[in-house]
Amino acid sequence: MTGVSFLASFLATGRLHGIGIGSALADVDRAFRHPFVDVVGDEGDWLRRDYGLVEFAFNPGADRVLATATVQLHRLASDDDLAAAWARSTGIEFPRYVSWEELWDEVSRAHDAPELRIRDQGGFLEYRALRSNVSVLVVDDEDEERGRRVGDGDVWSLDLWAPARPS
Repeated sequence: MTGVSFLASFLATGRLHGIGIGSALADVDRAFRHPFVDVVGDEGDWLRRDYGLVEFAFNPGADRVLATATVQLHRLASDDDLAAAWARSTGIEFPRYVSWEELWDEVSRAHDAPELRIRDQGGFLEYRALRSNVSVLVVDDEDEERGRRVGDGDVWSLDLWAPARPS
């Protein structure tokens, strides 16, 4: 699978290998067979699991459930080994850079393209897919060039978020 098709599926569905908001920690362990680092809050009240390219945050409690997921795509530009390691463990091959245009083209061809809300985030544009609860941050600075960092028009990250519930 290509990294762009993996990202397009995530943007369209809000799921990574079947993992979404409310998934159990054990489900994430089964879905992602890649080395990770766990960061636990001072009181053990939260857990963030960092796979290098993908990070998951879990709600507190004995039965930890997924609260957010982030694909830190910008890390590929500065880490020459990250894409190769990810491809070996998951079979997903990522390029060093992914442009918003390339990602949206894949979403539009392969999926029912979600409605987007676009907001300026000061040096970034946020494309928020309302149906899937995924936001895409895209570099919006014509002075940023590709190199050890992503450039103008490139995807910085994709974030899965839980919508606010009315009280």
